[in-house]
Amino acid sequence: MSLNFLVERVRTACVLVVALLTGMRASELMEIPLDACVPPQELGPGRMRYRLRTKLIKGQGPDGVWDEWVTVLQAHSAVQLAVALHEPRDTSPHAFGRFTFSRRSTSLRAWVNGPEGQRLGLAPIPDDPINPQVTRRTLAMELAHRPGGLLAAKIHPKHVTVVTTEGYADRPGGAQAEFLADVAAEEQVRNKDLTLAAFRDLQNGIMPTGTGARDLIEFFASVDEKLREMEAAAPGVKPGDQEVINLVSRRAKTLHLGNANYCWFADPSKALCLILAGTPGADKPLAGMCDSVRCPQATHHQSHRPVWADSAENKKIFIGNISRGQPTEKARLQADLDRDLRVLAEIDAANGRAL
Repeated sequence: MSLNFLVERVRTACVLVVALLTGMRASELMEIPLDACVPPQELGPGRMRYRLRTKLIKGQGPDGVWDEWVTVLQAHSAVQLAVALHEPRDTSPHAFGRFTFSRRSTSLRAWVNGPEGQRLGLAPIPDDPINPQVTRRTLAMELAHRPGGLLAAKIHPKHVTVVTTEGYADRPGGAQAEFLADVAAEEQVRNKDLTLAAFRDLQNGIMPTGTGARDLIEFFASVDEKLREMEAAAPGVKPGDQEVINLVSRRAKTLHLGNANYCWFADPSKALCLILAGTPGADKPLAGMCDSVRCPQATHHQSHRPVWADSAENKKIFIGNISRGQPTEKARLQADLDRDLRVLAEIDAANGRAL
C-alpha cells in the first residue's frame, strides 16, 4: 500500500474530526488556510482556549469574510496534522483544498471497516450517512442538551451571524421550531437512558448522593419492587431495560442536567433556584442559579465526580496564589473548596471508595 494512500486517509480523518467538533460547513472546511491554527491562549491554570480561523462563505458574498471558531484541542491538533501532511509541491494555501465530502467519507469508512482497518485494530465506522449537514446538526444537538445550550447551538456554528440563511432566528415556527422539537425529542430519549443508568448503578451498589438522593433512592426502590413482582408473575422471564424504562419514564421527564448534578424538577415549589429567584411557579429550573448542594431535588452521581474534582483542584491553585493581604478572599475560596471536597467524599463513599 502506497504511503500517499495512507496520507490521504489520515487527511480525510482530519477533515471529519474538524467537521464534527467545529460544525463548519463544507465551504468553510475547504477555506481553512495553512496558518489556521491560532496560538492557544492560556486563560488560567489548566485552562486553554483553542481557535481555528477560516472564511465564512455562505451569505457573505463571493470572497467571504475571515472568522474564528473557538474549539477544542482535538480539532486544533487535527488541522495541525493535516498541515504537516500537506504536499510540499502543492502550491494551494489551504490545508484541505477542494474535496467531495461524501466521497472522502465513504472511502475512509470502506477502508476502516475493511481488512486493512481491522488489521490495524480500528473501530468500525457505522453505516449512518456522514456529511456537513449531519455533522453540524449532530454538534448543535449535543450543545443544545447542555445548560444554556440552545444559545450556544446557535452561536457556535455561526447561526447568529447568518440568520437569514439558517432560519434559526428569523423564522419562528419554521427551522427554529423544528430544531426545538428535535431537541425536546432527543432530550426525552437521553433522559430515559440516564435515569436507567442511575437505576442500574443503584442495583450495583453505587448510590446517588446529595440532598435529593433519599427521594430518588426511595423511587428506585419502588421500581425494583415492581420488577420483582413482574418476575414473580412470569417465572423464567427476567424484565429487561425496556421494562425499567417504562417504569421510570415519568420520573425521567422531570430530569434536567446541571453542570455537576442531576435536577429532578418534580415539584417547582421545592426548587431552590426558583425560591431564590422568587418565581416558584416557573415550569423550568434556573440552571444559572443552581446550588445543587442545598437543593432538595438535586443529586450527584459518579459521572459528576470529574467536574467536582476539577473544581477542587482549581480552587487549591487559586488559594495558593492568594497573597496574605487578601484573607477574606482566601476564606471565601476555602469555604467553597471545603464544599467541593465534601461532595467528592460523599460521591466516593457512595461507591465504596476512599477520597
